[in-house]
Amino acid sequence: MGRRQNRLALLASLALLSAPAYAGSFEEHLTVCSGCHGRDGTSIAPEIPRLAALDADYIARQIGDFKTGKRKNAIMQAMVVALDGQAIEALAAHYSEQAAKPSDVKPGPAIERGRKIHHEGIVGSAVPSCSGCHGEDATGDAKYPRLAGQNAAYIQMQLAAFKNGDRTNDARGAMGAVAKRMQEDEMQAVAQYLNSLKQD
Repeated sequence: MGRRQNRLALLASLALLSAPAYAGSFEEHLTVCSGCHGRDGTSIAPEIPRLAALDADYIARQIGDFKTGKRKNAIMQAMVVALDGQAIEALAAHYSEQAAKPSDVKPGPAIERGRKIHHEGIVGSAVPSCSGCHGEDATGDAKYPRLAGQNAAYIQMQLAAFKNGDRTNDARGAMGAVAKRMQEDEMQAVAQYLNSLKQD
């Protein structure tokens, strides 16, 4: 995990070094975001989320949470702290309009296990199905994010963050309660399944 965090910090530092004084244009803001998330919303590393085709309201809310510190991430907070509402809405709209690209995950036992968790939950651990909120096809909405085709490593990181309390900006603590009942191998399986889904 240390190596992963170091790589993310390096990528973010490079993006910050290329950032304008942040009173700039949409293109300047997009250039900064593109350093990690790609101009088309396809991220440059598996630990960084794909933003393509996510709901615009969801993206805007997450940026707002980073800005206020409700969602804790020092790197992201530094990136968005000076963005005003208009800039946030423009960036959110841009990424929501990008076409999602399919992943190249191959079928396997873990993916089948993840499929079952997504659609049926984990009965013995009182874990509800992911599809109950994120949709049968995991395309989400303004409240619950699209997970179809999302990077598996990023999904695992967020589940772990919800479980250990590092991330708390979920509505009524719902994701925290769910993640606390999941084992690491279960998180990995559902993350791989969601990553395998077509995004279009």
